[in-house]
Amino acid sequence: MSPNELQQFLHRNVPLSLTMQVDVDSIEADRLVLSAPMGPNLNQHGTIFGGSAATLGVLAAWSLLHARLMQQAVHCKLVVQRSAMEYEAPMSGVFTATATLAPGAEWDRFVAAYHAHGKSRIQAQAVLHSTGQRSGLFTGEFVAVRETVVTTAP
Repeated sequence: MSPNELQQFLHRNVPLSLTMQVDVDSIEADRLVLSAPMGPNLNQHGTIFGGSAATLGVLAAWSLLHARLMQQAVHCKLVVQRSAMEYEAPMSGVFTATATLAPGAEWDRFVAAYHAHGKSRIQAQAVLHSTGQRSGLFTGEFVAVRETVVTTAP
């Protein structure tokens, strides 16, 4: 999946990503970077709205997992089960979220459990930066669930 393909997917399927003007800057095997401008994400204090920062974090972490699953042709429902956002400094200007698997997360175990049980969990994180400074940390636990095919009788 290319950055442009993922960006179009997000804008079609997560309308908030379009409103926030989220860009997919890069996709690598173990790292994904999203960015967004300040304009549509501004709060009353002239900094980035905390909800926008948290949204960029969850989008980055989810997108990393989604891209890796698509690369391995694993089609599932991928949802966030729990999350936390730590705000370390005010953000201004363009802000980024760099997603990776959380320390200790095992990708191969996650995929194997999904294939064996139709359900699996994994943790991912996203470090947020603004104006060259680390500004926050998103952590989340995500669940992959086998999609059920619904058929209707003729």
